[in-house]
Amino acid sequence: EAKVASEPEALIAWFRSLGLSLERIGLEAGPLSQWLYAALREAKFAVELLETRHVRDAFKSMPVKSDRNDARGIAQLMRLGWFRPVHCKSIEAQETRAVLTARKLLQSKLRDVENSLRGVLRGFGLKVGKTTECTFASRIRELVAGHPGLELVAKALLEAHAVLRREFSSLDKRTQKLARSHPPARLLMTTPSVGPIVALTYAAAIDDPKRFRASKATGAHFGLTPKKHQSGQKDYTGRISKIGDASVREALHQAAHVMLTKPIKGCSALKSWAMRIAKRAGMRKAKVALARKLAVILHRMLADAKPFNPMAKATAT
Repeated sequence: EAKVASEPEALIAWFRSLGLSLERIGLEAGPLSQWLYAALREAKFAVELLETRHVRDAFKSMPVKSDRNDARGIAQLMRLGWFRPVHCKSIEAQETRAVLTARKLLQSKLRDVENSLRGVLRGFGLKVGKTTECTFASRIRELVAGHPGLELVAKALLEAHAVLRREFSSLDKRTQKLARSHPPARLLMTTPSVGPIVALTYAAAIDDPKRFRASKATGAHFGLTPKKHQSGQKDYTGRISKIGDASVREALHQAAHVMLTKPIKGCSALKSWAMRIAKRAGMRKAKVALARKLAVILHRMLADAKPFNPMAKATAT
């Protein structure tokens, strides 16, 4: 045991100083884990990333939680082989994910500023109403004219809004360009209702299609399959687990929503299948089921390197 800085060079030097042949090194998935994992792999160490949820559940029985106990617990998991390895994404996938995260953050803050302005003015009986991106600022200035206090608030927030809008527009254009130059994303966009954002989000999350033994596993991987609890005479099937990447679930759900509510061509078989579920169980469950089906289909497209085939019969349920 020793305390070592969370730096690749320090860790590699310490492991080599032991003079031992190391079977496996375990790292709990976290903010620094991918960086450390890549460096240790490059140094020819047998290192594994451990799923955080699995590690947390394994340590629930420990009465005292400390860094030392966590390290000893991870060592025991590695020794026993009772762990679930996590895929470490490639640098390209991590960079794509960073661009998408930044875009979503700017979009969120842009909406926050708009909603804040609407809320402030509503308290004074000033209703903004329906606006477009181009008319929002002028409508706010029109409403606050003659109110010195509100003019001061509106001026500050509208300046922030203009900066956020400019930067979001710029990043959105770069994202669209990235999708067009990204072969896996371009392939996924042949699917009806799957646009650049959905395609990039899914492609970056999958990274390597070969890491899934079967396409059906992607539904459970992204938390789109029901939870199951069976004990004795109890046999309960609950709602979807919602484990895994929430951004992928959101993207797939958006694609399913568009497919079911918009006149999209080239997906009649998928849409008919989902509408039958909607008649039986409701539209919400139909969208989730279609999102899970899309996850399977998109993975199969990446694995086979083939575009969407509307005539192919999907087998996932």
